[in-house]
Amino acid sequence: MKQITEAMNRIRKYFLSGLVVFLPITLTIFLFIWAVTVSDGVLGKYLQPVFEKRFDFYVPGISIIVTVIIIIIVGFLVTNFLGQRIYSYFENLVIKFPFFRQVYPALKEMALFLFSRDRLSKFKQVVLIEYPRKGIFAIGFLTNESSQLLKDKVKKDIINVFIPSAPGPLTGFVILVPRNEVIFTDMTIEEAFKFILSGGVVNPLHV
Repeated sequence: MKQITEAMNRIRKYFLSGLVVFLPITLTIFLFIWAVTVSDGVLGKYLQPVFEKRFDFYVPGISIIVTVIIIIIVGFLVTNFLGQRIYSYFENLVIKFPFFRQVYPALKEMALFLFSRDRLSKFKQVVLIEYPRKGIFAIGFLTNESSQLLKDKVKKDIINVFIPSAPGPLTGFVILVPRNEVIFTDMTIEEAFKFILSGGVVNPLHV
């Protein structure tokens, strides 16, 4: 009976180890195939006849290359003065419509946070606060000083702290904490993200 239990434990260990390797690879391949399929479904139906007529062939996935080229061209255009003015005009026009006014700004902020080079600089420092009660600590990101109006209201030196949720650090909530109740750490933003994404499995090197 003991040998059977040990064998089952080994099998379980091997299964979990294999799953850690197998699952990310499988999901990555699945997402790649999904991206190719969606891209071909949108652009492929227009590109395929053109390629078959001009070059006598069409390979699924060419639409992704074309999409990347289009994105690069759009990026080039909006980084020059004229392109910025046209983009600003178009953006101001779009947000006048009811549906786009609610959806577009949120999606833009998310895109800036995910893909902007300085997305992590929006978080100034990793901090620890006693939350949700004394004796229990939560990791937070110092985002900014609180407004003087709020400081005057509570008569305390408070700061804005974003408390992320695991495993998705993009979601969470903001709390206003007295500065003297905040523990400032030397943990990097990247280390905090890894800690949150892993659910606490990956410990930070600095505190």
